[in-house]
Amino acid sequence: MKIVIPGGTGHVGAVLERGLLAAGHRLVVLTRSPSRPHHLHWDGRTLGPWTEAVDGADAVINLAGRSVSCRYTRENLAEMMGSRVDSTRVLGEAIAAAERPPAVWLQMSTATIYAHTFDRANDEATGIIGGNEPDAPAYWSKSIDIARAWERTLDEADTPRTRKVALRSAMVMSTDRGAVFDVLSRMALLGLGGPVAGGRQFVSWIHEADFTRAVQFLIDHDLSGPVNLAAPHPLRQKDLMRTIRRAWGGHFGLPATKWMAEIGAFALRSDTELLLKSRRVIPGRLEDAGFEFEYPAWEAAADDLARRTAAERKWPLLRRPGLKAVRALTGS
Repeated sequence: MKIVIPGGTGHVGAVLERGLLAAGHRLVVLTRSPSRPHHLHWDGRTLGPWTEAVDGADAVINLAGRSVSCRYTRENLAEMMGSRVDSTRVLGEAIAAAERPPAVWLQMSTATIYAHTFDRANDEATGIIGGNEPDAPAYWSKSIDIARAWERTLDEADTPRTRKVALRSAMVMSTDRGAVFDVLSRMALLGLGGPVAGGRQFVSWIHEADFTRAVQFLIDHDLSGPVNLAAPHPLRQKDLMRTIRRAWGGHFGLPATKWMAEIGAFALRSDTELLLKSRRVIPGRLEDAGFEFEYPAWEAAADDLARRTAAERKWPLLRRPGLKAVRALTGS
């Protein structure tokens, strides 16, 4: 199967590339900075020679968009919005103009579209779209606005011969350097992986293997519209970090207050929404369609990721890693 992946050079693109190539698919990655034979240049805004790759493809998976791991300044928010809306719009134009359009267009979205909540979980049928929560900072609505505009642009694309799916993805947990599990593991190994602001907020997540399997499932099955890509058992931040500490040997986890999280986010040039928003999202449509998770629970997922992280980085998985192991993870 020929699959085109706009914006496929980031973390999620790397996860998909590994899985889809292993499954025998032929990939074309659209990127601003081509570096490999299967890469093609695009700017994410205008039509160009890259449209020839879309015409005749079996599927398109659009991952393009500026990383959300940044300070939520006016400039960064504008870039987050523009990069998502523009790339989705122009991809829709390419598909609409194709003589042989792809059968399916999987469009990245985000589980952040749902409301900040500590009680009932959000599925696609009954989930509450966020933006007006009384217990959430007002500026968190900006990320909701971006997610809604992203999906609205997908809906407005005039592609009647192409099935469209919005991937409302939770955090993809993988062994890649700089990815979420890597960052959280560094914190755990340094004794900083405790509860943040009490740790009551829910974290939705999905193991990299299940993310790739879910994408292939959606290519093969006749689903359209929004689909949650998240494991069926979200858990509270304090429990997520306790499990990571246990996977690395049961380290002590220093708790952090909200103001400490603010300082840490500022130092990392990120935003506390990524830490403090409670995302309790479940995969209603995937499970209803018969998808079975290889890693439905975080305990097994964290153990697998820790074991493979240690193996890939060429040092033994010590349940209490020595200084050399800590330096390997932290890059110090």
